[in-house]
Amino acid sequence: MSMTTRVKTLNLGDEMNASPLSRLRNVGISAHIDSGKTTLTERILFYAGRIHKIQEVKGKDGEGATMDYMELEKERGITITSAATQVEWNDHPINIIDTPGHVDFTVEVERSLRVLDGAILVLCGVAGVQSQSITVDRQMKRYRVPRICFINKLDRQGADPVNVIKGLEEKLGLTTIQLQLPIGVGASLEGIVDLVGMKAAYFDGEKGERIRWEEIPANMADEARSARTGMLDALSLYDDELLSIMLEDKPVPEDLIHSIVRRGCIAGDLAPVLMGSAYKNKGVQLLLDAMVRYLPSPLDREMFAYDVDNGEAEVPLESNPDAPFVGLAFKLVDETFGQLTYMRIYQGKMTRGERYINSRTRKPARFGRILRMHANDREDIESAGAGDIVAVVGIDCVSGDTFCSDGANYTLESMHVMDPVISLAVSPAKTADRDKFSKALGRFAKEDPTFHVSSDPETGDTIISGMGELHLDVYCERIRREYKVELNVGQPKVSYRESPSQAVPYNYKHKKQTGGSGQYAHVVGKLEPLPEEHESGYEFENKVFGGRIPTEYIPSVDKGFQSVLGKGPVAGFPITGVKMILEDGSSHAVDSSDMAFQICARDAFKEAFLASKPVLLEPIMKVQVETPTEFQGSIIGDLSSRRGLVLGTENRGPLTVIDAEVPLARMFGYATDVRSMSQGKASFTMEFLKYKRVPAAIQLEIVEAAKKKK
Repeated sequence: MSMTTRVKTLNLGDEMNASPLSRLRNVGISAHIDSGKTTLTERILFYAGRIHKIQEVKGKDGEGATMDYMELEKERGITITSAATQVEWNDHPINIIDTPGHVDFTVEVERSLRVLDGAILVLCGVAGVQSQSITVDRQMKRYRVPRICFINKLDRQGADPVNVIKGLEEKLGLTTIQLQLPIGVGASLEGIVDLVGMKAAYFDGEKGERIRWEEIPANMADEARSARTGMLDALSLYDDELLSIMLEDKPVPEDLIHSIVRRGCIAGDLAPVLMGSAYKNKGVQLLLDAMVRYLPSPLDREMFAYDVDNGEAEVPLESNPDAPFVGLAFKLVDETFGQLTYMRIYQGKMTRGERYINSRTRKPARFGRILRMHANDREDIESAGAGDIVAVVGIDCVSGDTFCSDGANYTLESMHVMDPVISLAVSPAKTADRDKFSKALGRFAKEDPTFHVSSDPETGDTIISGMGELHLDVYCERIRREYKVELNVGQPKVSYRESPSQAVPYNYKHKKQTGGSGQYAHVVGKLEPLPEEHESGYEFENKVFGGRIPTEYIPSVDKGFQSVLGKGPVAGFPITGVKMILEDGSSHAVDSSDMAFQICARDAFKEAFLASKPVLLEPIMKVQVETPTEFQGSIIGDLSSRRGLVLGTENRGPLTVIDAEVPLARMFGYATDVRSMSQGKASFTMEFLKYKRVPAAIQLEIVEAAKKKK
């Protein structure tokens, strides 16, 4: 199902006189690893009065940041799960979700952006646009989420905001509007120049809580004037009134600049760029001002659902408390006292104690407790309205379910979920722990759509699959800690795929007579490979005319084909990249049945697939290594020895960034290897890119290994 998001034509009148909903902001904070997302969120909570003491990501005595509430997050200094909270800034309530940066937990970013109205894309002032920045940007574009770019860490040596803006334009294709200049960079960072008001902001007090506005330093006056002219020239392309004011050489009103930036930002045409250093407490309050000034309220975005009872006709959703309730469950957390379901309300009002219908199951659920979340702390509330993000306790549903009032049967788009690329065999060390082990796996599989649990039919092993080594490592550690179950963990395995390499026709007849009614089915058609870039791994096309196969048996043929996709005949891996075309066939008035056509299609598929010269595909990872330049040669040589394709290198001061594509099969244990090659100074990120054909010699090895296993 699909939900369309559109941008309304904005009424840029006095927002403070409008409805309270126009002041609400739902904002996600997303970025590459170590760009300072969680540190920034911590400052936002502090300046907005939500907390009264700033904690650092790797704090003293293992305290950790407020939003990193899991023990593992505090120890490792990383964000594993997205955390929600609400703050208030200038009479604007802001629901904030802090998301992970590691690609292994990308589903947390995906499901957060799915329900948010705006986002902050945080970038490191030194590293600029990195691999995960590109992934996050792609997710924002998928859900049409307007964003503000915040260049962080300008207190670090080598920070270069000009280079970061260049990366935003060239690598992400954004039209940036630079609204600020830093006063100094690196150790000399003192404050921020606001190019709209042409004033300099300094952040006084122990935690930068007092903003002092001054004239722009004399040595920056020309630079600021030039930057402001560039900003106005860029904005004049989007507004005729501004263009005429500039042509007449009149002073430009600040309110007009703000309204144009807001309109362009919400439409997705412009990306406002702000700057600062969250760690040094500089620029965060100005970012909060920009969040309420430029990002949309729920009223500024048009949402459409589909009416299941009316042929899935498109239905506009309105932020009206009197309209039927429509909400989306986007995240689940299984707790001791029941399931905690995070929900975005798109229409109507949710009231404690009321019953709402799950549009997937058509079963009612009573919302006994509604919670306002603050990381892991919670506050009971009586009701919540359209545009809000809350949590409900104790209802049974899965991620992506839509809930409606009685009388409405709408469905909203679920999230885009990637397939797992890596697997591990796991088992409890003690037989007595098997129940707790099963409970843990069931919980995590329900909470995380990218975490899959299956059983190997040959060995009986329990197999867990996920997005990377870190992903599975975190879940194994959580089972040990939260469920007190020691584990036996096998070697990681790659999720290969089997795919045809050429088109072949099929003509298969299934005939069985055992006394009484028999079985008869006959299918004729063609198996074709799908192009590599095709989104789905399987496609079915019906070209049967004239009732040669009765219409009611066509879905049975499709079902039979799909029943074989789970395990291919080459080495037992799932089949992908197949288009099955059904062109002809025949049936019998008495002996044909749903089951006969399923069996016939299944056997026809197997026969045709073996004739299509099937090949193995392997997951290729996009790898980015950041290393001191002196280690560049050895790291590139090592990547090449792993069958990697080095795409290019980029110098960033004393560091070199290497981009490469490497088979996942050769990347196990790379974290240890890259550290030893660089005296512990290099870091890397890795994410799934595509499936690609395995070289013939390696395919032979994999097939032989699969045969031995049998």
